[in-house]
Amino acid sequence: MASFNCFILAIFAALMFSGIHVDLPARLLEQLPLLPKIGLPPLPQPTIPTVLKPGSLPPLPSFLNLPSAPKITLPPLPSFPLIPTILTTTPSISFLSPPPST
Repeated sequence: MASFNCFILAIFAALMFSGIHVDLPARLLEQLPLLPKIGLPPLPQPTIPTVLKPGSLPPLPSFLNLPSAPKITLPPLPSFPLIPTILTTTPSISFLSPPPST
C-alpha cells in the first residue's frame, strides 16, 4: 500500500513539473526595462579583538571538597543453570530404516 502511495505521488509530481512553462516568464523578464544600479554603502571593516594576556585573567574558583562516597559492594550474581545442548543428529527408527544390504 505504501509503495502505491509513493507511485501516485511520483506521478503527480511529474505531472505538476511537466506543466511548468519557463519560456514565457523568461521572455517577459527580458522585456522589462533595466533598473538603475544602486550603489551599496561600504561595509564597516570588522575589528580583530585583542588577546588577553594569561596573567590578566581572574583566577578560577576552586571546587568544593565533596565527602567521599561510601563503598558499596554488590552481592554475587546467582549462578544460572547451563543451557542444554540441542541434538543435531536424528535418531534412527528401526522399523523405518532400510534393511541391511547383503
